[in-house]
Amino acid sequence: MKYFTLPLLLVFLMVSCASDDDARISNPFIPSVNFTHSINLDLPQYNMLKFPNNSYVETLAGVGVKGVIIYNIDNTLYSAFELSDPNITPSSCSALTVKGIEASSNCDNTTNVYEIVNGKQIKGEGGYPLVRYAIRRDGNRLTITN
Repeated sequence: MKYFTLPLLLVFLMVSCASDDDARISNPFIPSVNFTHSINLDLPQYNMLKFPNNSYVETLAGVGVKGVIIYNIDNTLYSAFELSDPNITPSSCSALTVKGIEASSNCDNTTNVYEIVNGKQIKGEGGYPLVRYAIRRDGNRLTITN
C-alpha cells in the first residue's frame, strides 16, 4: 500500500503547484514590460513611504506602463501595482487616481475601483485585478521589478 501512496502523493503535489503568472498572462489589456526601479527612502519625495498605510505613485518613463502604485503595508511589507486600469486598454485616461487605499478609473465611461493593498477590484466591470509587480526592501531602498 505504501508503494502506491508515495507516487500518488507526488502526482498530487505536482498538479497542485500553480503559478500566479497565469493571472498576469491572461490580462489582454496590460502589455508586459520589463523594468527595475529603485527608490531611496531617504529622499524627501518618498518620505511618506516610511510610514505604514501610505502610498506613492511613481510615474517616471520606463517604470511600468503608466507608472507604479507603491503602498507601505507595515514598514516590512510593501505592495507595488501597475498604475494602468487592468480592465481597459491603455490610453490617455487609463492611469488610475489613488486616494487613500483605493485607486479609481479616470475614463468617463468606467467606474472601476481597486484596493491598492491587495490589488482586488472592489467596484466596476471587467474582473481583472491590478497587475502586481515584485517589490523588495533592503535597508532604506525599495526595488520594484517586473
